[in-house]
Amino acid sequence: MDAGEQRCFSRMIDISNVDKVFFPDAGLTKGELLDYHVRIAELLLAHLDGRPVAVKRYPDGLEGQGFFQKNAGSHFTDWLRRQYIPKRDGGTLDHVVVDEPAALVYLADQGTIEFHPWLSLADDLEHPIELVLDLDPPAQGEVGAVRQAARQVHTLLDELEVASRIKTSGSAGFHVHVPLDGSAGWDVVSALARSLAEAVCERLPDALTTSHRKQGRTGRVFVDWLRNSYGQTSVAAYSVRARPGAPVATPIDWGELRTVEPRSYDVGNLFRRLGQRDDPWREDPPAAAAAQVSDRLEALREDG
Repeated sequence: MDAGEQRCFSRMIDISNVDKVFFPDAGLTKGELLDYHVRIAELLLAHLDGRPVAVKRYPDGLEGQGFFQKNAGSHFTDWLRRQYIPKRDGGTLDHVVVDEPAALVYLADQGTIEFHPWLSLADDLEHPIELVLDLDPPAQGEVGAVRQAARQVHTLLDELEVASRIKTSGSAGFHVHVPLDGSAGWDVVSALARSLAEAVCERLPDALTTSHRKQGRTGRVFVDWLRNSYGQTSVAAYSVRARPGAPVATPIDWGELRTVEPRSYDVGNLFRRLGQRDDPWREDPPAAAAAQVSDRLEALREDG
């Protein structure tokens, strides 16, 4: 048992139904899902620790009813860390904060498949530390179109001298992340995300769109900027997705974009990848000041 496993089992976790099949097409059991979270804990926790987290749970596996849970309520164990978060329209939400391997294992035992953290930290909810653009293809399997969209976003961010990272979504597209220095609030970051999406769509209007209505996309990639607001979440790097085959949202290098597909990596093959190469997100790139990027983007768009 390695150090991570020792930390997992230093708490009393009542594991149950380990032979229950959670992913029928892959024959993946709940026990194998638990094992994945023990093994991936160090990498996954790097993208969860310190943030409020919503979870997507399937207590009976993919063939059962799934639900997205933000409010922890009284259902979860008392030792699981919680963060009481004020809602914009009044009241509070009781989010979990996943800060140790035992929490991953416990939540997986509760049927959690997906982990969706906030873009800000629990101790500073009003200042996001990253911006995310979700690139969603017009139809399942149109990988070429979404790769083209990702390249356009990368090119624009390079022109703005902004560092960015990319990961597979584990679903249909790719996610581009921009690390932020936390100096700006949600209003500035949300406006920047929208402006970035609009600017990249202006360059390829026949291929890209910011329309969130599917009937308005007309075969174009949706550049989704809407996650960048208070209370919204985005799936974590190294989170499993509730999709056939147990795909994993996986960080990649920009150079891998030409060959990697949104569901290239899954619970079955991810550790082979990690055994052959380092985690592409192992080092934090420079964090950008959102207000400064907004000014640069405005000047760039004015210059045409």
